Amino acid sequence: MSTSELSREFDVRQAEGKQVRIVADEAERAALAERFGLVSIGSLEADLLLNRKGDREVEAQGSLKARFVQSCAVSAEDIPVSVEEPLLFRFVPERTHHTPDEEIEIDADDCDEIEYSGAHFDLGEAVAQSLALTIDPFLTGPGADRARKEAGIGTPEEQGPFAALKSLKPGS
Repeated sequence: MSTSELSREFDVRQAEGKQVRIVADEAERAALAERFGLVSIGSLEADLLLNRKGDREVEAQGSLKARFVQSCAVSAEDIPVSVEEPLLFRFVPERTHHTPDEEIEIDADDCDEIEYSGAHFDLGEAVAQSLALTIDPFLTGPGADRARKEAGIGTPEEQGPFAALKSLKPGS
């Protein structure tokens, strides 16, 4: 059983052609907001179509829509964010044929695979993780420049590795 805040487990044997809509309720959104360091999540929904690939693999394709509020990375002011992202997951049986220190080679297709054990996979957790990937950890709002000036720090461009070289430029 999953401990995900947005757990939606599906049986791989019954996944063929299944249309799935995941809508996070208020408690799930509050728990995910805490997990991902957001002020709040106003809405989170995903529409997906499940198709089996062989006996044990399931592909889920669709879209994610969410509205959330996160803090500005500089001023901590609340910034409303809306996202709409395409989703593509491939659920595959857990691999047990490698040892912990063994080097394994993966290609680009392997990066989209989510392993599961038993006969169930958690589509809700995959959606939650996809939401996490949409969050910009360096998001700044309109008050960021003012907050930088008040704190006595410059913009990222003024503090980068080439800032000192800029002062050496003739005519600066």
